[in-house]
Amino acid sequence: MAKVSRLPGRAEHHWIWQMKAACRGVGSEVFFHPEGERGQERAEREETAKTVCAACPVRARCLEHALRVAEPYGVWGGLSEKERRSAVASGKAAA
Repeated sequence: MAKVSRLPGRAEHHWIWQMKAACRGVGSEVFFHPEGERGQERAEREETAKTVCAACPVRARCLEHALRVAEPYGVWGGLSEKERRSAVASGKAAA
């Protein structure tokens, strides 16, 4: 579960960066795995999501948000949940 207490709140200026995201209009199924998805299917879906993220003008802001709120699911800012956990554990991510 994301740490809701760390979310920035309702003020629009905290969320306006999302209006510029490359993923707007792309189905959430690209970024969030269905229950039980594993192996090649999951790898291919994550690579598709990361391709969208690679061209995103707000990629860094998205990743910063995911790290700050400890987002537990999906591809955010070009990293999967496993990659974000690894980055935090290794100290390579400033949350």
